[in-house]
Amino acid sequence: MGWGLRSLRPGPRRPAERPRSTRPAHKRGRACLRVPLAGADWPRRASLPAERGGAWGGAPMEVAAMGESRVVSRAEALELGPGWRHACHALLYAPCPGRLFGRVPLRHAVLMQMRFDGQLGFPGGFVDPRDSSLEAGLSRELREELGPGAAPLSLAEGDHLGARFAETPQRLVAHFYAKRLSLEQLRALEEGATKAADHGLEVLGLVRVPLYTLRDGVGGLPTFLSNSFVASARQQLLQALGALGLVPEAELRRADAVSRKGL
Repeated sequence: MGWGLRSLRPGPRRPAERPRSTRPAHKRGRACLRVPLAGADWPRRASLPAERGGAWGGAPMEVAAMGESRVVSRAEALELGPGWRHACHALLYAPCPGRLFGRVPLRHAVLMQMRFDGQLGFPGGFVDPRDSSLEAGLSRELREELGPGAAPLSLAEGDHLGARFAETPQRLVAHFYAKRLSLEQLRALEEGATKAADHGLEVLGLVRVPLYTLRDGVGGLPTFLSNSFVASARQQLLQALGALGLVPEAELRRADAVSRKGL
């Protein structure tokens, strides 16, 4: 069966190679995903982390699963030609007016999931040859992992935040999306998740990301960031929270720094 996205590619052109650093390998930081904003849901371009180092130039980001990866646009990803696999994952969020203990603003509800390997990640997966587009493949994966509540979801090109491609250990393009929902839609996802085909197998459960930091400076987001995340999910989370304006950048910096110090 042929690759379902082939008709969308103008040709096998690959993105231009970027010059490699001449610094020794052990001194080079891994590049991080710089999120190009697009669509009506992203009215501003937030200042994003530096290319080298952690979320804000600190410790290296966790991208070993993709080897040395490079930023690529959605259009360029579709021009890479045969032999490349595409994986799509999505951050789903909704405004949440509630307050923890009646005083700590929750801000937004952001969904992640506990995976079969005990790591945190975003819902999604590989695009199959039968899928007509990246977004069709992502929507199918969301239905499989999130159940009947995901059926009404419709992700579009405008929800695409950015992508990375790497040739090792396999030729893979990792696409990242974000979709704003109503709080009612998000709750429907949570309620229907236990009926999903993958529940209890690939997906062990959904979790909400705490977007606040408690008075002790540790509880909430800093503690959440100290968990184990699959591949670059932690970096994607931090950058999406900043780019979408869900958490003030200064607070993100502090939460990231505290979590990296081992709390």
